[in-house]
Amino acid sequence: MRSRSSKIGLFLLLSVAWQLASAGGVARTLLVIGDSLSAGYGIDLEDGWVSLLQNRLTEQGYGYRVVNASISGDTTTGGASRLPRALELHQPDIVLIELGGNDGLRGTPIFVMKSNLAAMIEVAQKNGAEVVLAGMQMPPNYGADYAGDFADVYEDLAAEYETALIEFFLAGVALDPNMMQADNIHPNEKGQPLLLENAWAVLVTGVLKPASASLTTGDEKH
Repeated sequence: MRSRSSKIGLFLLLSVAWQLASAGGVARTLLVIGDSLSAGYGIDLEDGWVSLLQNRLTEQGYGYRVVNASISGDTTTGGASRLPRALELHQPDIVLIELGGNDGLRGTPIFVMKSNLAAMIEVAQKNGAEVVLAGMQMPPNYGADYAGDFADVYEDLAAEYETALIEFFLAGVALDPNMMQADNIHPNEKGQPLLLENAWAVLVTGVLKPASASLTTGDEKH
């Protein structure tokens, strides 16, 4: 569990990031909507990859604030239900969807998961946001057919909706016991920087815009 001081520290960090971004104009917003992998399950939230992402964006001068709308245990059904409100509140420029793992662990039918993710992509794009989809995979003990169909969902949706795709969000982490917590499901503190790198490699390739772009008059999203 996070201490009160950790919570205060994170709030101050995000506040400073917001002020820095706002100093050059209207800050852009990157919304992360995910499950325990992004909610910082089992670790201090400031050590999680989402907080590390905000740190890097600030350090490198990108005019973004990161809003973490992730909930441990969430599914694509929950995400599809929550996203419209989050879009209304935060009006993000980028929406990174990191969901589906819990659907797979519960054996949710593939068509249900795919339909939920498609709905999330559609509503985010209609709101003017660029979407990044974080791909997940299931271990082979869930059945080769299910695992294969599960992984295909992300590639198929990314191609259909022309979104950016992190092919496998847990690449380099999931099979390394040194990077995982004792449950072998959630990455530990050592794994968080690798999760950041997996996301960053996609974000920095055409998704993120420099801070100066937010100052141009023709760059209004709404």
